[in-house]
Amino acid sequence: MNIQTIRPTNANSYPNLFANWCLICAHIFYGVFTLIFVFPSSNNKNKQAHIHKWSLRLLKILGVQLKVINRVVLPNSPYLLVSNHISWLDIHAINAFKPIRFVAKSEVENWPIFGWMAKQLGTVFIKRGNSRNAAQVVNHMAYILQTESICIFPEGTSTEGRSVRTFKTNLFESAVVSKVPVYSVAIQYFDQNTGLRSEVAAFVGDMGLLESIAQILRHRHLRVDLTFMPPFESNLVFSRDRKWLALHSQEQISAVLSPK
Repeated sequence: MNIQTIRPTNANSYPNLFANWCLICAHIFYGVFTLIFVFPSSNNKNKQAHIHKWSLRLLKILGVQLKVINRVVLPNSPYLLVSNHISWLDIHAINAFKPIRFVAKSEVENWPIFGWMAKQLGTVFIKRGNSRNAAQVVNHMAYILQTESICIFPEGTSTEGRSVRTFKTNLFESAVVSKVPVYSVAIQYFDQNTGLRSEVAAFVGDMGLLESIAQILRHRHLRVDLTFMPPFESNLVFSRDRKWLALHSQEQISAVLSPK
């Protein structure tokens, strides 16, 4: 098993919450500046380098340690990455390891600043409960998967992270159409001090983004674990069945979150 841990630098050196909020605001504006003035003239490799650096810095500002398990599993060719969903921080944790394009609910597009940033980064937005839009998104994803990898959160909502909800199957069709492999990643948040599972980062219920950021800043001792798992490739018939692909990924991730 290949494990990499990236620890926050000077995670406890910031004097107070106000200073941390200032750091976050400055970091966001730096990201906006980069998207406006740097991205238009950058190639894809340089863009990914900027995304990786920005996301890693965000985790350090928040005092979040990143641990990557089975980091060598992912290929260099395009793939569909399937993840459980706990927090808005999930995206930045994955990007802090290896930048990728995401599919997000359409509501994210309307978030102040962050929605605009997500759009500039090539996020594909989907309207929940709209079958016609879902079909259009699947076709768009299949086109993107010819050259780039995409990450989806098939639970359709976020949870506290103890288990996974039933995966929705529609977006898996993009992997079937484009004939790319499906990899899974289990995301978990832990308290760095106790090693116990933490719900501090959970973005659930009516919680707002600023409220969630404030909660994470108040604790500043989280660790996020990314456990990557390969596809099941021994049966090509099943690999062309979106329902089977969804069930396989769900079982893989569930086994990590709730080991027997």
